[in-house]
Amino acid sequence: MPKQKTKKGVAKRMKLTKSGKVKRHQAFTSHLLARRDRKRKRNLRQARILVGQHGRNMAACLHG
Repeated sequence: MPKQKTKKGVAKRMKLTKSGKVKRHQAFTSHLLARRDRKRKRNLRQARILVGQHGRNMAACLHG
């Protein structure tokens, strides 16, 4: 059976941590930021960890 290919769209947007969790960046950070307050913009800079079944599905896409 051939090896599973890495999903390149997922690989460009997400990274695997050492423990196998999937890390992603927040959306809504490219423009129209003047209307958002400082706290919200600061929180949008933090990376997020995908949890649950969605995280496992994305990890499988990255394991190519």
